[in-house]
This record gives sequence, C-alpha cells and structure tokens, in this order.
Amino acid sequence: MELVVLNTSGKETGRKVTLDETVFGIEPNQHAVYLEVKQYLAAQRQGTHKAKERSEITASTKKLKKQKGSGSARYGDIKSPVFRGGGRVFGPKPRDYRFKLNKALKRLAKKSVLSQKMRDNSIKVLEDMSFEAPKTKDFINVLNALELNGKKSLFVLPEANKNVYLSSRNLPKAKVMNFNEISSYDLVNAGEIIFFEGAVEKFQENLKK
Repeated sequence: MELVVLNTSGKETGRKVTLDETVFGIEPNQHAVYLEVKQYLAAQRQGTHKAKERSEITASTKKLKKQKGSGSARYGDIKSPVFRGGGRVFGPKPRDYRFKLNKALKRLAKKSVLSQKMRDNSIKVLEDMSFEAPKTKDFINVLNALELNGKKSLFVLPEANKNVYLSSRNLPKAKVMNFNEISSYDLVNAGEIIFFEGAVEKFQENLKK
C-alpha cells in the first residue's frame, strides 16, 4: 500500500511512502472507536456540577403542621424536596468521569479510523516543510494547494514545529499535532488527514509498540 508524496504546491514529487497494511488496511472495529472517543469526551468533562440535598439547605426545621387531622398530606419541614426551594432528590454531585482503556484497544481504535479514512481516500502525504516565521497566509496557501480550504483537516508532524503550529492556530478548521499526541477523536473529527512525510514511519511505529 503506497501513497504519493505531494509538495506544498499540491503537485506530485515523484516519491512514494509505503503504508503498513496492519495500520492502514485492517477491518475497522467501530466499537473500539466508539469506546476511545467516549473516553476522550468523558475526560473533557469538568464534573463540578452540584445540587443541594435537603440536609444542605439552610431553612427552618419546624414541622409545618400537625401529623394528623388536617385532611391532607403529612408535611415535614420546608426543606422537603416537594416544596419550592427545598432540597433535590438524587441531584448531581462532583465526580470524575474519566475511565481507563487498555493500550491495545486504543491502538486498534486508531488503526480502525485510519483504515476507514484510507478507504475513503481521505489521507494525503505532504513533504516535510517549515516556515521561517509564523505566517497564517503561508499556511492558507498550502491548504489551497491541497484543496483543503474550508474542510476540517489534521496535519500530523514528525516532531514539534512551532512556526507551522502557530501559522495554523488562527484557522478553526485546520489542526496541527505531533504524531504522538493524536487520539482517535482527533482522527475521527478530521475530514482529511495529512501526514508529513517524516511522520508516517514514526506514527506507524508508535502504533506497533
């Protein structure tokens, strides 16, 4: 399985990179993808929600009326959940929504997304590049050359590149990440995935560990 390497003008360079079939050519496991995306989104939740129960309400504890003889329901104090301003029954409490998944399943999820993207022809390989200084206009020129302007795109770097990252930061639909920072959510969320030439081998090796 091979992909042609493109230059920053969107033209073929004549070089090709070999993609590992065990990473880009497996039968996608949708449940594994679902679990890792769920884990990622759960970890984003603050979990600081809180509602007061009746024991936490500041109010009188006096019994509102006598137990019997009124002809209506028995009432306790004003903090009862049935009254406005009373405590809430089984209300939300602060909690941590994060949960663990084993590494093999997370690797399977990434491979499944990449394999599906490969089937959809949504993966490109771009020659390694850098900018002399952060400049959004230069990055937009690359997007236009690759016909990605207006599309959600994920650029995968072989190593940290500050100028490329800063050049893309103001573009809401373009995201630049290092190869070892990417989650299945990032892959799923991107319409097009663009690997820098030097990142392909590193990314594949990272999924084989």
